[in-house]
Amino acid sequence: MPAETVLLLPGTASDEVFVRSVFTDPLSQVGAVLNAPTVRTLSERLTALENAPAGHPIVVGGVSLGAHVAARWAAHNPERCAGLVLALPAWIGDPRDAPAAHAAKASAEIIRTRGLATALAGTTGWLHDELSRAWHGYGDRLVPHLEEAAESLAPTLEELKSLDVPTGILGCTDDPVHPIEIARLWAEAMPRAVLVTTTLDAYPHALGRAVQAWQQAVSR
Repeated sequence: MPAETVLLLPGTASDEVFVRSVFTDPLSQVGAVLNAPTVRTLSERLTALENAPAGHPIVVGGVSLGAHVAARWAAHNPERCAGLVLALPAWIGDPRDAPAAHAAKASAEIIRTRGLATALAGTTGWLHDELSRAWHGYGDRLVPHLEEAAESLAPTLEELKSLDVPTGILGCTDDPVHPIEIARLWAEAMPRAVLVTTTLDAYPHALGRAVQAWQQAVSR
C-alpha cells in the first residue's frame, strides 16, 4: 500500500520551507509523506488543495492561516477530505478581534511605511531567521498578502462541526497570537478531534505534534 500523502499549507507570510522543517520527520515516523506546496497568496493555497489528486480522499491541514484554509476547504469538500492536521488555529469565522489578524495588519503597516528591516528588528532567534527568509521570499507580494490574511475568514463553528474526520489539533498555552482558547473551541466543535498542547519555548518543532494528535484520532 502506498504511503499516505498529507498536504499541509503554511501560515501567514510563512512558506513551504518552514512546513517541511516542522512536519517531514513526524509524518515519516507514521509512514506518511509530506506535500508542502509553494504558495504565496490565499488563492494559491486554495488552488493547491483544489489541484490535489482527486482519486481518493486526502489528509490536509497546515499552520495558522494554512489550517484555516484547509479546514474551510474540507468543510466545503467533505467527500475529498480523509483527515486534518491543524496547528495553531488563530480565530473562528470573522477575524475582526483576532490577535493574529491585528498582528498581520500591524506588520503590513510597518513594512509599508518603515521598511522590512524595521519590521524584522522586533524579532529574535529562530523566528527572526524564519521570517527573514520567508518575508524576503514574498517580495512585493508580502504586504498585500499580510493584508488579505488579516481579512480572511476562518471556519465557522458550524463548518467545524461538520468535519467528521480524524483530526489532530496543536494549540499553544502561552502564545498570545494564537490563543489556546481558539484551539480548544475548534477541538470541541469537531466530532473526531484530538487536541495536544505545547508552549512557546518548544517552538517550532513541537508543532509537528499535530501529526501524533491526528494519529490518535485515527485510532479511536
